[in-house]
Amino acid sequence: MSGVAGPAMATQPRPWEVNLQPAGSPIMRMIHSFNNGLLIVVTLITLLVLALLVIVMLRFNARRNPEPSKTSHNTLIEVVWTVLPILILVGIAIPSFSLLIAQHDPARAVPNYDPEKTLTIKATGMAAWYWTYDYPDNGDISFESFMLTDDQITDPKTQPRLLAVDNNLVVPTGTVIRMLVTAEPLGVIHSFAVPSLGFKIDAIPGRLNETWFLVEREGMYYGQCSELCGRNHAFMPIAIQAVSPEKYEEWAKAAETDLDAAYKLLPPPAAEDAEAGDV
Repeated sequence: MSGVAGPAMATQPRPWEVNLQPAGSPIMRMIHSFNNGLLIVVTLITLLVLALLVIVMLRFNARRNPEPSKTSHNTLIEVVWTVLPILILVGIAIPSFSLLIAQHDPARAVPNYDPEKTLTIKATGMAAWYWTYDYPDNGDISFESFMLTDDQITDPKTQPRLLAVDNNLVVPTGTVIRMLVTAEPLGVIHSFAVPSLGFKIDAIPGRLNETWFLVEREGMYYGQCSELCGRNHAFMPIAIQAVSPEKYEEWAKAAETDLDAAYKLLPPPAAEDAEAGDV
């Protein structure tokens, strides 16, 4: 698959952010659409319930009704308030299940999906609160990824505090990434999550979980361990650097022999990718 052109994405938490992070993948765009549609439905239901409560308070208070009504039932109203919520829930469930299926089946979200062009990467959550990455499709590429401490950060504009790492997970744009996630056998449960790419999956010792994602634009995509896993749970970030397929092939070839030299071949993160600062 070819890469998708466009400016670098800025995908990390920001001060006073009230919306979802910008979508960087097809699944996240689907999540945005579902969320926006659901907000409309929930808002209308809330306004309806509020209006009914106001009507009840104004029309059926003790002052206006000194003689209480002895009505025991109303068949029409009972049918309506039973059937209408069912129809609403069914209407919500249809796109919800469609989204859930797409999260496990790339063919539902990626046009012209070709399984032969999928790139497999394995992430392992370690008990010492860091991630290791393996690229079985690219020879012997394997490395550890640690969060940069405050004294290791040289440029706060491109290395956001608590999110920047020493070795980014590098992926090509426009390519389906098959993500295998686990935790070391004697470790604890972690969770591999990148909000802007629309996935979150548990890393469980002795179990291999699988998900997928496709990055549409070049840039940095940040996530964190999202399962309370111990003392340094908050210091276990995930940093995914998406580059063009051509640049990825160049990086992968060099990374097989010299990882440090391979990273020097990649473009530096754009300043806008890290402008949020502290999180």
